[in-house]
Amino acid sequence: MSHNGEIASRLAEFADLLDAKGVEYKPRAYRRAAENIRDHPGDIEGLAAEGENAVGEIEGVGDAISAKVIEYFETGEIEELGELREELPVDMAALTAVEGVGPKTVGALYEALGITTLDELEAAAEAGEIQDVKGFGTKTEENIVENIDFAREAHARTLLGTAHPYGEQAKAFVADIGGVEQCELGGSLRRWRATIGDVDVLVGSREGEAVVDAFTDWPEVDGVIEAGETKASVRAGGLRVDVRVVAPEEFGAALQYFTGSKDHNVAVRNRAIERDLKVNEYGVFDVSDVPDGEGHQRAGERIAGETEAAVYEALGMEWVPPELRENRGEVAAAADGDLPDLLVEDDVRGDLHTHSEWSDGGNTVAEMAAGAAEFGHEYIAITDHATGPGMVGGVGLEDDDLREQIAEVESVAAEADVDVFSGVEANITRDAEISVADDVLADLDVVVASPHAALDGDGTDRLVAAAQHPHVDIIGHPTGRYLNRRPGLDVDVERLATAAADAGTALEVNASPARLDLNGAAIKVALEAGATIAIDTDAHSPGSFGQMTYGVHTARRGWAEAGDVLNTRSAEELREFLDG
Repeated sequence: MSHNGEIASRLAEFADLLDAKGVEYKPRAYRRAAENIRDHPGDIEGLAAEGENAVGEIEGVGDAISAKVIEYFETGEIEELGELREELPVDMAALTAVEGVGPKTVGALYEALGITTLDELEAAAEAGEIQDVKGFGTKTEENIVENIDFAREAHARTLLGTAHPYGEQAKAFVADIGGVEQCELGGSLRRWRATIGDVDVLVGSREGEAVVDAFTDWPEVDGVIEAGETKASVRAGGLRVDVRVVAPEEFGAALQYFTGSKDHNVAVRNRAIERDLKVNEYGVFDVSDVPDGEGHQRAGERIAGETEAAVYEALGMEWVPPELRENRGEVAAAADGDLPDLLVEDDVRGDLHTHSEWSDGGNTVAEMAAGAAEFGHEYIAITDHATGPGMVGGVGLEDDDLREQIAEVESVAAEADVDVFSGVEANITRDAEISVADDVLADLDVVVASPHAALDGDGTDRLVAAAQHPHVDIIGHPTGRYLNRRPGLDVDVERLATAAADAGTALEVNASPARLDLNGAAIKVALEAGATIAIDTDAHSPGSFGQMTYGVHTARRGWAEAGDVLNTRSAEELREFLDG
């Protein structure tokens, strides 16, 4: 069981608290270490047991951070982090969920006004106290008031990329408990929604109480919320994890019911009613001979329930993949035998949006190429940030830098085990300009154009103009949203997709769990308008290539098939698209 995310979260918190106190340089080092540990393919706890030298083999993890990692696994805490928490007793995650409020802002507001929570931040903003703090003003205060509700709602939900690993750990632990016959994740996590409220684990067993008792002994449990004969809820890694035990012969019906969505289940239930059937968490029942008023849950002849496939078959439907269960036409499609042949991870052959140390990545071009080969890709595009709006800290490349990088990419490509494409992630300005000269864009293999600034209001015109630019190949993370941080641009996806299809420009599904942009609903609209999508990780290190799974499942939520996706094509076919 990997603890990489666990220690990475604490190092990231360490960075935020240092930042809030005005410490220079160190926060960036801790954030880089956190990212590299999170992406490390092995279990960090095993390295910690071997000592500082072993932990220090991870890129960006020096002696000081190695010592803290070892301290955590030996004692369960990091003493210096505890001291920082006492000095700054703020709810950092909640406060920084407000767009425009970063760790330094949190530190300044705590120092000036003693603000520690979202409620205190809202009260101070509404009272007009924040604009009087040195370095702040009316605009900052208005921004906080406008975004506080979004932040409060967002903070209540957990990113898929955080929740999914915990869900898989919980499932693996429960599956090994004696007496467990079946075990699956349910709810929004099984549907691969971008954010989730809690983790649902469904169990088929005849030994409910024993399963519940064993589950509450899961080493990841921070506290037991409740535990009964067939249900238990615990806190683990900041998440609520619920386990529900059902009879094995009812497992399929329960799994269908507790996977949801609510709207999908209503549509399925209505289809059952039309056929004198009843479907619920206990099975599918023929109620044609049941007298009116005999309404208990298991009334009627039970005709299905052991498997999900049997539940849908009893209703005259194909089995519906969980990602599609949002009542967007999947019930009718399943009844007509017209569900899509959904994309799978093995269909993806490369990654067209990645970063190296030339901008804000942590590895060389050669290391990124080698990592792509090891991951199993056939090709990779190096698309470092260009200078322009939204770039902070001097990470963006000037045109001359990009020309130098082209030469390095070509040199690496000559020796690499994968095709390596030169590229850039250029910025789409507020005025719909591309922040790289046309002659440079023409010499690059892959041009990703993304919005990074002015991420409010309607962005359709600006994105359409970028999609129509003769040298732009992909519109990156089109809305610019950052999950639980900012909602991003409003976009008429159908209009953008139509323009992109006409121009031969792909729309990105950014697989970073912080973005997942475009989302599933937008992808479905884009595909219906004829657009091509590209699923990219936005990787800043080789370890992030594995995040492709989140992009693939998000694309599946949009009904994507392999033929809809640019980077399921061979390198030769890709070049034809790029040159078209």
